[in-house]
This record gives sequence, C-alpha cells and structure tokens, in this order.
Amino acid sequence: MNARFLLLLLLVVLTSGLSAQTEAPANWFNLDQSKDGVPGLGTESLYQRISKGKKGETVVVAVIDSGVDYLHEDLKDIMWVNPGEIAGNGIDDDHNGYIDDIHGWNFLGNAKGENVVHDNLEVTRLYAQYKKKFANVDPVKLGKKNKALYEQYLEYKGIVETKRESASKNFTIFSTLKELISKMKASIKKDEITLNDIKKFKTDDDKMKRLVGVIKQQMEQGMSFEEFDKQVEEAYEHYDGEYNFNYNPDYDSRSLVGDNYADLTQRFYGNNDVKGPDARHGTHVAGIIGAIRGNNIGMDGVADNVRIMSVRTVPDGDERDKDVANAIRYAVDNGAKVINMSFGKGQSPNKKYVDEAVKYAMKKDVLLVHAAGNDGKENDFANNYPNDLLGKKYAENWIEIGASNWVTGDHLAASFSNYSPKLVDVFAPGEEIYSTTPDNTYENLQGTSMASPMVAGVAAVVRSYFPDLTAVQVKDIIAGSAVKEPIKVVKPGTEDEMVDFSTLSTSGGVANVEAAVDLAIKTVGKKKGAKRYLTAADLEPKKVIVP
Repeated sequence: MNARFLLLLLLVVLTSGLSAQTEAPANWFNLDQSKDGVPGLGTESLYQRISKGKKGETVVVAVIDSGVDYLHEDLKDIMWVNPGEIAGNGIDDDHNGYIDDIHGWNFLGNAKGENVVHDNLEVTRLYAQYKKKFANVDPVKLGKKNKALYEQYLEYKGIVETKRESASKNFTIFSTLKELISKMKASIKKDEITLNDIKKFKTDDDKMKRLVGVIKQQMEQGMSFEEFDKQVEEAYEHYDGEYNFNYNPDYDSRSLVGDNYADLTQRFYGNNDVKGPDARHGTHVAGIIGAIRGNNIGMDGVADNVRIMSVRTVPDGDERDKDVANAIRYAVDNGAKVINMSFGKGQSPNKKYVDEAVKYAMKKDVLLVHAAGNDGKENDFANNYPNDLLGKKYAENWIEIGASNWVTGDHLAASFSNYSPKLVDVFAPGEEIYSTTPDNTYENLQGTSMASPMVAGVAAVVRSYFPDLTAVQVKDIIAGSAVKEPIKVVKPGTEDEMVDFSTLSTSGGVANVEAAVDLAIKTVGKKKGAKRYLTAADLEPKKVIVP
C-alpha cells in the first residue's frame, strides 16, 4: 500500500495535509556517496572507471513478478528471447513444455489467453479452506489435533473479517471521493484544472467543500490536480481489490487458470502473455535491473549487459506456492543466472514445494534475490515467505534485501523496510526510485520491491564480468563489499527509536556495485585459470571528492 494513499485517507477525514516532500536527486540510486553525497550503488562511478570496450558475458535475469512490458522503449532491446522458439506458430519448438515462450512464461493465465488479475491473500485462502471444515462443528467434540486447527481457523477468521470490514469502509470513502472529483471535473470542463480553477469553484455540498479545501492545500504545495486525481483512483482500486478479492473468501481465481491446483507437481499450464493485465510493478523492477544505459531515454538500469526474462507469477493478491515453485524452475531451466523475487506473504502452506525449487536453483548455481518486505518489522521464519530456511539448512544461494533511503543520517533505513540482524543480508536503494512503467511511461515507486532488483542488477554485473564466480561467491561479495554506515538511524516501523544501522542486516551496510566489482577482482585473482573480463588494470583509480 502506497503511503500516500494512507495520507490521503487522513486528508479525507480532515486531519493534517500532505507536506511538500523534498525530491531525491535524479538517478540517485546510481550515484555514489563519496562523489555525489548520495548513498547510491556507485553505478555511474564504476562505468566511468572501466576501460572503454570492456564487456563481459550477457547475463539472463529472471523477473518473477506481475509481468513486464516487453515492448517498452527502454526494455524491448534487452528482453530475453528464447532461441529455441519460433514466435506465434503455436508449437513448442524447443520441447520445454511451454508453447511460444518467447520472452518467458505466465503462470497466471490459460490457453485461451485469459489472465488472472486479482487473487486472495494466503490468509484468506486458508480461512476459506478451514471454513469448510470447521464452520458448523462443535469445538468441544474436536480431538487434540483438530482443536489446534480450529484455533488457527478462528485466528484466520478474525484477521480476514476485520480486514474486509476495514476495506469496505475505505472503499466507500474513496468511492465517494471519486464521485465528487468526477462531478468537479464535469463542472469545470477543462482538460487541465489549475489552482485558480479550484479557488473559483463554488459548491453548496459540504463534502465537496471539504474536498475542495484539501485539493487547494495540496496544489498550493506543488501537487497537480491530475496527480491528486490519480492517487484517489489508485486508492479506490486498492480498496476495491482488498474488499472484493484479497479478503473475499468466496472468490476463487483458480478456475480461470484451469490447472489441477491440488496437484502441486503439475508444471505445464498458463500462457505466453508475459506482460499480462497489470505489469506496472514488474516493469518497474525490470527497469531498475537493466533499462538500457546511455540511450538518453527515461532512465538507466544497473546492469549494462543483461537480458530480462519475465515470469508472470504475482497477481494483485498473494502469489501461490505452486506458481512460485514452477516459476523458479522455469527460470533456471531456461538459462537465468539471477532471479529477482520482489514479493512475499505471511503464510506458505506448501512451502516444501518452493523449497525444492530453491534447492534446484542452488544445484544449478542460480542466485535468488528476494525483497525483505515493507511492514517495518523484524523478519523471522514464521512471518515472511518465501525464505531461505530449507528444513534445518539454509539456501546459500539466497540473498535477502532491505530498503535504504536517499537521505543520509537518521533516516537512511527506509521507514517501511523489514529488517533482521540474521535474516536480511544487505540494504539497497528503495525510496523514490524512478523507473520504467508500462506503455513507455516512468514513475517513482518505493519499497523493498525496488531494493531487491538493485541487488539483482549488481549480481548481474558481477556475474557478467566474472562468470566463473559461483552464486554463493557473488552473494558473499555483495554482502562483503556493502558500504558500512556506522551511524544510528530511526528503526523502521517506529517514529523515533534509534538503533545502529549495522544491526538491521547481517552485513550492516548498503550494497555498492563499484565496491562489489573491486572485491570480485580480488576474489577471482586468487583462482588460477578463472575466466574474467576485468582486472585491476582495466579500472581507473576511484576518484574521491573530498569536501
């Protein structure tokens, strides 16, 4: 949930207004602390140091997400193209089980080309499952095992019904707001509504008067009417999704896909529509990883020699374990060396199938990069899925990412970011990230969803220039080269509790691609006969600007 939606909700009930927000420097996540005063990845500094003409191997990065707009002007030339498929012939030319999978695969659709848009949250699916069993039973007559399940049922029931009731109230509020704005636009009759138009607008409706006051306040602080209208629309859609789908136990999206959902070993279902109906999130993630650098269009991604494979798996709701397991296996089998996973949930009833896919990726030397989540809480193995706990062992090819801010000092850790001194490996830029969105557009978004592809991009750079390094070595290099910040910061999820930044992750630092490459050079230098495309001689000394 975008934090601005919540602020708008406060505005509607006539509390305080939104304050003008200082903007982050353009392209900040690619900048460098020592040169630019911004705690970015050091991307620009690295590429300026590399000798001209030095290129590594092309690395395929899979984006397991909501879909990617593969025709976007800043992405279309770096999309993965399946060399074994002939586009549009309706034949599985490469015999991998997926027909016409040119740029990846969509596990949220069917052979007719129909796609899932919304889905439940996992807690809702579990509630619906237990409801069939426990809704009409006498708990006194239950055995010990079923009593424990019944207690779980009651917990899920409380969560879902409370959340749905809240979503219903908010949906009503934003439905009213949307209707009022529509009437306002119809009355003003202008394509571009100005602050002066709002000041001149007259109404006898008390609700409309309050809304006019809020819009006037925001426009005086720099927000356009169009931006305000867009945020209200997004909030309306958000609560519509929560009420009618996410927390609706009677909604079942799986009938559209048409697979045998009970068969968790089933792998071949879906379609090749890797963009899908809502590719905003996945397209934004893809741009961070590898939007074409130096083309003077939009923005520059982190990796300069990458191909993006889209594996559509994440609906508006919680991803399903079966789809996640299949998405990982698909990406591994089709050549991905890095997989970005900017998603997560609070329950995982079929975790073992995901774990088996993670083990498969580990066996095939594929690095999994996962977003830590946006709840401002400490992660553990019971509140954040998927994760790297595989029974009693850990997935060594897994790196967990928290989100950092563009400001230094107290607020370096993003206020929404999850954290853990044991389970989160490193932080990376995740606030005010400008990247690609569908139909040749660009937006600022925030979240650990943005921080994770930062590290996926760093991993792609390292694997490109040093292809003999293993996934585990790449993970260790990224964490080992993280820029340490020996400062106290506001603990995420709190207003003023101060903690050492070093306690929020195992590395205690922020990922830095320049430092990672420097460390990779040293690491590869210790391996006889290792393939490398960069040596220390290929890099100019880093220029540090001393204030």
